[in-house]
Amino acid sequence: MAGTAARRMVAAGLVRCFSLFFCALCCLLAAGCSDEQGFIDFSRRAETPAVQEGAAKPLVIAFAPVMSPEETRQSYQRMVEYIAEEIGRPTAIVQKRSTGELNRLVAAGEADIAFLSTGAYTAYRGQEPIELLAMVETGGTVLYRTFLIVAADSSIQDFAELRGRTFAFVDPLSHSGRLAVDYQLLEEGLTPEQYFSRTFYTYHHDKSIWAVANHLADGASIDNQIYDHIVETNPQLAGKVRIIGDLAVAPTGPVVMRANLPEEEKARLREIFYGMANDAAMRPVLQAAVIDRFVAPDASLYEPLRQKYLEHERLQGE
Repeated sequence: MAGTAARRMVAAGLVRCFSLFFCALCCLLAAGCSDEQGFIDFSRRAETPAVQEGAAKPLVIAFAPVMSPEETRQSYQRMVEYIAEEIGRPTAIVQKRSTGELNRLVAAGEADIAFLSTGAYTAYRGQEPIELLAMVETGGTVLYRTFLIVAADSSIQDFAELRGRTFAFVDPLSHSGRLAVDYQLLEEGLTPEQYFSRTFYTYHHDKSIWAVANHLADGASIDNQIYDHIVETNPQLAGKVRIIGDLAVAPTGPVVMRANLPEEEKARLREIFYGMANDAAMRPVLQAAVIDRFVAPDASLYEPLRQKYLEHERLQGE
């Protein structure tokens, strides 16, 4: 009888633990999947910003936050307002949940300017021609690394020990949050689906850190610049994870613009972006978005990753 009671207590405990894990995971994914305040979904055409007859058409500027929207929307909103003030034209901000949605928005010609991730830019195949407008510089460089993280109390020491474990990705088109791992495994002839027992998306780098810190995932891959930002702004969370390695450097995500914008306007936009950090009031706004300043882009930095993505897509189609 005592043995039966003990087994029942153990079983009840396991059920409670699983329930807590499932609830936490649902909360994380719901936060990543739900519409955020101010979110504009262009799949619902009625929500496209209306233009009154005779009014100047707004310059539509779009982004998908790399951190939780509440952490970044205010910074992007202020940047958009600054651009409107400087260019003398009304602007409209569009926030998309994922980089794939943002790419589709740009491809449909629904955005004049977009803050793309590195992976999203190298994967872009839209019919709408785009041009590089600027690159993000942080910490004196336009390059960043992919950090591999585990929980601080995890016994895992390297990437090899993550095989057969649960892994949190940020976004299907995030370089540091997905593609860098894909490319690493590609060298071994493997896919994430073959390598890990289970994967899921958090859609924000800070949420991937949270997922690992709370043992919802055994590991994750994140942008080192976002990690450094979390160390400064939320050291308690950062202290719950540990870096076990990093992957090859990559160029930061670019700002792009429609290629058919008037040449005078494109030239003015370059002036505005490259000079934004010279405005003392804008520096803290940029820093909150993990940006020191915008600089002239170097297209050659993205070409090797574009070729890797094409190879990645070819192998997936086989």
